[in-house]
Amino acid sequence: MKLGIISDIHDKVDILRKALDILQKTDALICCGDLCSPFVIRELGTHYNKEIHLVLGNNDADIFRITQNSQNFPQIKMYPEIGDIILANKRIGFIHYDNLARPIIASGWYDIFCFGHNHQYEIGIEGKTRFINPGELSGVLTGKSTCAILDTEDGLPENPIIF
Repeated sequence: MKLGIISDIHDKVDILRKALDILQKTDALICCGDLCSPFVIRELGTHYNKEIHLVLGNNDADIFRITQNSQNFPQIKMYPEIGDIILANKRIGFIHYDNLARPIIASGWYDIFCFGHNHQYEIGIEGKTRFINPGELSGVLTGKSTCAILDTEDGLPENPIIF
């Protein structure tokens, strides 16, 4: 199973659309927060029709409208603060905050754990847990818009997707 991973969109819908075009080859999508505005949900739901699992980040202020908009797209599943799912027989967790991700990764509870917040692309393995920060889709801090694709069968991410 191919899993698309994005984070830190920050309202950059033009870049989001480019990413979603590339991520069409994936089987499911994880979003680690910081969509920012409620209209980003419409972009996600309109341009990606497979499962979307997402948590909110610190810049997602209008939680009411984000949640309300997500209800128009049955493929979007929202999780409070931390996502915990099973896909392809792998326990997958995701959260927005990198500092909270570290002890969760160290716990060994997950096969795969995804996070964002610090806008830095990072992959690694700690114990049995493969971890991935897809970096920032927006490109606002680093000047690079990035996302990731992970093959859950071999646990290896493809090269980072950079826009």
